[in-house]
Amino acid sequence: MNSSEQLRELLNRIDHKGYPAYKDTKGAWQFQGYVLSIDHVQGDPFAAPSKVSVRVKGGLAGFPKELYDTPWKKTALADELLRQFSRQADAFTFKAKGSGKSGLLSVSRCGQEVLQRSACEIDSVSGDVLVRMEVGFPANGRTINARELIKIFYEFLPVCVKKTLYYKALDKNRIARAVELSQDQHEIREQLSQRGLIAFVANGAILPRESGISQKPMKDAVPFQSPGAMEIELELPFAGKMTGMGIKKGITLIVGGGYHGKSTLLEALERGVYDHIAGDGREYVITDLSAVKIRAEDGRSIKNVDISMFINGLPNGRDTKSFDTADASGSTSQAANVVEAMEAGTRLLLIDEDTSASNFMVRDELMQSVVSRSSEPITPLIDRIRELYEDYGISSVIVAGSSGAYFYKADCILQMDRYEPVEITAFAREKAAEYAAQRMDTVQECGKPSFDRRPMKPRIENDRTKVKAFGRDGVQLNKENIDLRYVEQLVDTEQLMALGYMLSYAQSHLMDGRRTITEVVEKLIEIIDEKGLREICESSYVPAGLAMPRRQEIFACFDRYRGLRM
Repeated sequence: MNSSEQLRELLNRIDHKGYPAYKDTKGAWQFQGYVLSIDHVQGDPFAAPSKVSVRVKGGLAGFPKELYDTPWKKTALADELLRQFSRQADAFTFKAKGSGKSGLLSVSRCGQEVLQRSACEIDSVSGDVLVRMEVGFPANGRTINARELIKIFYEFLPVCVKKTLYYKALDKNRIARAVELSQDQHEIREQLSQRGLIAFVANGAILPRESGISQKPMKDAVPFQSPGAMEIELELPFAGKMTGMGIKKGITLIVGGGYHGKSTLLEALERGVYDHIAGDGREYVITDLSAVKIRAEDGRSIKNVDISMFINGLPNGRDTKSFDTADASGSTSQAANVVEAMEAGTRLLLIDEDTSASNFMVRDELMQSVVSRSSEPITPLIDRIRELYEDYGISSVIVAGSSGAYFYKADCILQMDRYEPVEITAFAREKAAEYAAQRMDTVQECGKPSFDRRPMKPRIENDRTKVKAFGRDGVQLNKENIDLRYVEQLVDTEQLMALGYMLSYAQSHLMDGRRTITEVVEKLIEIIDEKGLREICESSYVPAGLAMPRRQEIFACFDRYRGLRM
């Protein structure tokens, strides 16, 4: 391996030369206490920045094994180190001058959720710490300004590394708190299943967010307080005794007036599939890891999905056991979303009346009297909701503000009143008894949906696939756009980048017309668990900006890919 002094000599030698001479810097360089790898050099100062990584050997980094001896602890430790490294890098970005992206020091910006990211990895065996970043190699016009790059590599970067990637230089209490929080969050998830729960919301949690574009907690918000009838106590390894609301398996209905916090509670539950950082307010809002938010998605693509349990007997005679459309209606898309969630292994559906197709949710008595069952191909969710739980073990949490039809189906009814939850199950049932139960058409029996979808390789395979994310709205695979705007549990653009690489890898290596989509996704996750996100990139370097999505979002991306062949 070459030394840092050899890199300095090289940089001095190519100073004032044409920008392509920077390509000679590619490779690994030994600095004092760490290895700097220049993995990819940008083509010119206006192109995407160069890809650089830093590796500190475990013996030098010095992090005790107990801080990363489980997957969740390792993710929490890597997340904390990355946040601290990013803050240091921000102080130096663009301090080196030049044209275009010269002087840029860019590291993943973590949100409120704790995610597994390619930007920071910790080796489970050796304890090595690896940080990936982007650096804009400085230039004047298109002429190399090596003196400014020397500033970055020999003045700025060493400070970032030494202040954040060595255990002895860090606030040990802060590191311990981040790891301990992850252990407590994991313990709550373990206890959900043991206690027959699908979610937990701690007393004192802050659920409202700062604004529609910020996931930071709202100042002066009403702290959450569990209704007495739903309050449980947990014993956690580090936080000790904790009380809060436990939501049991079954069908839970959230009601209340507008602006009283119904959707705020549901949003906290849908993001509760991820761990959150301390101070977020929702760090102890924990939801079943398989939970899926369901909504209508007019215009989405559906590929050979068996929606017959909800839609059957279409007037044009189309087969709904293997339904295919490039432009789904609201009800059809929501039916497909439910069945695809079942295929992805969900145990909990989260549904908001406001974003649902009304004719998929319920048909009132008058409509049933006017339009007979024989003329209506849609079996609404209300007719299948008990079946989903009793036959498939899938619970539901439903927000309703205008229809009381689900009162007759719910196991638990919760009213949000000025952001305070009140358990009103007995009261709501008493009121419902004053009205004749809604007359329901005879519900047609249906078998278990078929999940025998076997994707094939694309007709045209490219040697190189281009992946581009558009915030959290979608991802582009070559020229094909995948619309993910309504997959609401994607919380970071880096998850979308990872999904693009996953889909590309799966098409090239796993989709062969023999494996089902479920088998493709399971194999893909197995490969990533064994070899890391780097395995799916199939390039000379690993992008710094990848974050691991859940199994459910991998399915969601594949299901919305219009180029998928069955």
